[in-house]
Amino acid sequence: MKEAVVLAAEVAAGHDGEVDLVLTLSYENGVVGTVILDADTAFEIMQSCGATSSADLVGRAWHDILKGI
Repeated sequence: MKEAVVLAAEVAAGHDGEVDLVLTLSYENGVVGTVILDADTAFEIMQSCGATSSADLVGRAWHDILKGI
């Protein structure tokens, strides 16, 4: 089964003044969407993925990233 993958990952200012991580995902049916993660969740995911920057998340399967939550 083909999975959704991360096309882009960038840091953005959240509405509460905190940093958010914005992930752009490409789904198997061709749809592209975004997921916005709060800073705490983003840090947990990056640690579990061994990512040192948001760019390290690009190309990863969404399913693998969800394991970090």
